[in-house]
Amino acid sequence: MSQATIIWLVVAVVMAIVEASTVQLVSIWFAIGAVAGCITSIFTESLTIQLIVFAVVSALALVITRPLVKRIKVKKAEATNSDRYIGKTGVVIETIDNTVPKGLVKVDNATWSARSVDGKPIVAGTSVTVAAIEGVKLMVLPSPRGEGVTNGDG
Repeated sequence: MSQATIIWLVVAVVMAIVEASTVQLVSIWFAIGAVAGCITSIFTESLTIQLIVFAVVSALALVITRPLVKRIKVKKAEATNSDRYIGKTGVVIETIDNTVPKGLVKVDNATWSARSVDGKPIVAGTSVTVAAIEGVKLMVLPSPRGEGVTNGDG
């Protein structure tokens, strides 16, 4: 066994250990490339060829496995407590005007800063529906006609 073969085996083992000790994929591609470099060192003593094989195989392993890894590691957005307000009805307690910007809405006895989704002002006392939450602001729309305030004052 040549010295280059041993060096490539050591590199592959070190990369595998680094990979095993982390929670994210950071070096598996280099471990695969090092194995390819090790195999190449059996057939040629040219360090240049070995390094080229290492680089090409590492890059190919990354390109081929990255989409798979992304699909596997897709994290679902976790609902926060504030998400429960989406779809609820409240009442505007301070006129909403996106140009100023100002506006307050009361939903489930909680007062929130609010902005209108369509950018139009909404006067105090209007019944609104929470469409989304952006940061710490509710994005609201006027409630359809005839719908009363169901969650504004509790």
